[in-house]
Parts: sequence; structure tokens; C-alpha cells
Amino acid sequence: MTADAQGPAGIIEAALADLGLSYESPRPGAYLIKLAGQHKLATMTWLVAGAHSLHVEAFFCRQPDENHARFYRFLLERGARMYGVHFALDPLGDVYLVGRLSLGSVTAAEIDRLLGCVLSYSDDNFDAALELGFASSIRKEWAWRAKRGENLDNLRAFARFAEPGPADA
Repeated sequence: MTADAQGPAGIIEAALADLGLSYESPRPGAYLIKLAGQHKLATMTWLVAGAHSLHVEAFFCRQPDENHARFYRFLLERGARMYGVHFALDPLGDVYLVGRLSLGSVTAAEIDRLLGCVLSYSDDNFDAALELGFASSIRKEWAWRAKRGENLDNLRAFARFAEPGPADA
């Protein structure tokens, strides 16, 4: 039986295997995939085949601590250039990438394109979003780690504004 004959689930499973992506499937038609990035180290992404459509959802980040208007504007401005998914908020203000396509559109190439978009949008926008919405927390974390001699590697992308300069010493 070919993947097409198995329906959307077969197409999705075959596409994930071809892409070399491991996944969990807690129930038929639902797949949780870990997409590895450079800036956002992991983007956990759901593909859920429903009766009429494929739902895509990936957690991006929690609601911002500060600078809400600029943070959300930054995300909204990207929306017009995005394919397949868009930024959305849950009731708490946490940010997700979400999308939906008809089951007739589900092909291996489209799964590849969709997951590539999720990874790209998540990874490419992560540092800038964190800088806008979490700068004070990042500065505090940097200072705390530096004072204790803790590892700063995962904060290096924010060194230009988090690391104290000569005027701060």
C-alpha cells in the first residue's frame, strides 16, 4: 500500500521518514516533531490530521515581560511575508506558530515546505523577539550568571546589550 493509499497519516509518516525526522505519535494522525535550530535550539511542532484539514502548531515563546506593543508589532509585521503558518496568541498571551491546510494539499513536498517554514520563522525571529520582550530578564540572568561564574553560552546572542560595558562597572 502506498502512502497516498494510507491517507494523510501515511503521507505524513513517509515524509517525516524521508526527512529523517523522529517524532512521537500519541494518537493516530497526531505527530510531535522536534525541529532543531540555531537560535531557538528546539521548536516542538505538532502536525494533526483532522477530518478535513491538517493543523500545524509550534510553541514560539511565552508572553513577553515588557515592551508588549513593540513585541507584538514585530511579530505582526512578519505575518504578511509568511507561508503556511502565522504567529498567534493563546489566552495567556503565549506565542505560537499556527496554520491549517486542506487534507487534499498534504503531500510530502508540502510537509517539507511547512516544517521548513516553521523552523525558519521560529529560528530567524527568536533572538529579536527575546530582545524586545525580555531584555530586562536577559540582563538580570547575564549578571547573575557572570557573578557566580556560570556558563553564558546560551546568552551570547544578547551580549551586545546584556554584558555590562565600562560605564556600567
